[in-house]
Amino acid sequence: MSEVVSPKPIAASLTELWSPRVVAELDDSYVKVAKVHGTLAWHSHEDEDELFHVLTGSLTIEMEARTVVLREGDVFVVPKGVRHNPIAEHECHIMLIERKTTLHTGTEVTDRTRSVSEQLRPIGE
Repeated sequence: MSEVVSPKPIAASLTELWSPRVVAELDDSYVKVAKVHGTLAWHSHEDEDELFHVLTGSLTIEMEARTVVLREGDVFVVPKGVRHNPIAEHECHIMLIERKTTLHTGTEVTDRTRSVSEQLRPIGE
């Protein structure tokens, strides 16, 4: 059954940085929120696009061919296979829409990489 969720306050309530949490499911995709600050890691998703929606703050996404800056309310899709590195100079809250098969940091594994099971934990844990 579908539930009403409010991504903005859920993202604000998170205590871990760069640790997305699933707030909804849509066909073969998850809707996630995260609180971010600093740099994640250069990575790519070979078979999946990744949608970023900035809820509060601003987010820079470096890519090999260009860099985009997203401000509150902006949406950007990183196409599959494009290496990218999200950066938030100040705390930023984001919503992501990605396929359920999307690995958090692609094939790159860092101390910030989160498994799907970690992302599915209930909010508040």
